[in-house]
Amino acid sequence: MPDPKLSRRSFGAALAGAFGVAVLAGCGLRSATTAAASTSTTATAGSGLFDATLVHDIDVTFEQSDYDTMIDAFLNDGDKNWIEAGVTIDGTTFEKAGLRLKGNSSLKGLTKSGSTGNTGGRQQRGGGPGGSVSAENPQDLPWLVRLDKFTDGQAYGGYTDFVVRSNTTKSALNEAVALELLGLAGLATQRSASTRLTVNGGDQVLRLIVENLSDKWDADNFGAAGILYKAESGGDYAYRGEDVESYKDVFDQETDSDNPNLAPLIAFLKFINQSKDEAFASGLASHLDVSAFATYLAFQELVKNSDDIDGPGNNSYLRYTTGKDQFTVVAWDHNLAFGGMGGGGRGGNPGGDQMQPPADGGQMQPPADGGQMQPPADGGEMQPPADGGQRDGNGGGGGRPGGRSNILVQRFNADTTFKAAYEKALTDLKAALYTSGKAAEILQRRAAVLTAHAGDLVPADTVTSESDTIRAYFTA
Repeated sequence: MPDPKLSRRSFGAALAGAFGVAVLAGCGLRSATTAAASTSTTATAGSGLFDATLVHDIDVTFEQSDYDTMIDAFLNDGDKNWIEAGVTIDGTTFEKAGLRLKGNSSLKGLTKSGSTGNTGGRQQRGGGPGGSVSAENPQDLPWLVRLDKFTDGQAYGGYTDFVVRSNTTKSALNEAVALELLGLAGLATQRSASTRLTVNGGDQVLRLIVENLSDKWDADNFGAAGILYKAESGGDYAYRGEDVESYKDVFDQETDSDNPNLAPLIAFLKFINQSKDEAFASGLASHLDVSAFATYLAFQELVKNSDDIDGPGNNSYLRYTTGKDQFTVVAWDHNLAFGGMGGGGRGGNPGGDQMQPPADGGQMQPPADGGQMQPPADGGEMQPPADGGQRDGNGGGGGRPGGRSNILVQRFNADTTFKAAYEKALTDLKAALYTSGKAAEILQRRAAVLTAHAGDLVPADTVTSESDTIRAYFTA
């Protein structure tokens, strides 16, 4: 079990010593969930949706015509419309729940071929870099499930919604492990659990579910009032002026959506884009939890996540805490953690099912890091590489196809004080998560649940192989 001394708040506060800024003060982050593997084969009603010691049962049913219409709308216009669905979770049934597609890069390979009536077929799970998904196989698609979408008051253990994630691996251990480590790093994370998913009576498939970043998640993770914004995949962190309409499809307000308020976000974007270097260095801490951001960048580098704040999907949330007038960058989307494991991330094998260990049975090593992007000699603002490529050693996953620059990351790394905080966070995280054995413990526990209770869905040798791939990063 994780050492209680390594709580999110205490570990983050230790990192803050690098430059005297309190980490996540007042955010009230919960501790990571840990437990030994259960001996039961599946979950029982009331065991908790995100009890990671169990393999949960989730059964989804819907009208085929509704599904076809939804798929057509997405393929034709990119719309992600809701349909009614019956959802049974560990024996508890919810009628007239809501179901819609969830994701961006994971849906880029979505195709509609042949009859959509065959829901029991199989396809490579997960789209995104090098992958594809078929509308014929809804059990393989990324989903947002909302129990109270069409029926008020429906919830399971306090949860009204959750996300069914895509992954280029068979086990999804890379994301499950990354999310637990994210919590131990002192940052807001999402609970996750392995499930047996069945759609319209088709084959059972192993899928990872995670918390959706909505009102409940926000209330659970941050103790103070605020607003959560999602960075959309087609947007960036550019300042587009004061007109809120200019930020449509760039940022989406996820919490308190009945009271739209983009003013704090627009002010923040204006500062990070237009402030002079001296003002940026002296004033950033007034606008951003800079210690948490240093930890965020260090963590993304540590787990070699290629799809972070300046990855191809612009994956991040911004949480504004009203009383502090300050933002926190929130991590989201770790299905390409640990080099992508075949999903096109650094160390991955684009288009392959998974990254295979060496033929000689030795330990897989992540690729050697490239050079470090340095700030200009004249002290001016750092520019992204001309080829849009690598920023290794500067936080997050660099050197991957489709990566793009982010003004906040660029300017943060160009400042020597912030850069030193990042480097210290990277050193501290490696010691606390990898050298300490914490990561290995989490990996072993999550893998043991799959081996014991999901062997019919993912072979034991696959769990072992994918575990070995992840473990190699702990000692690289």
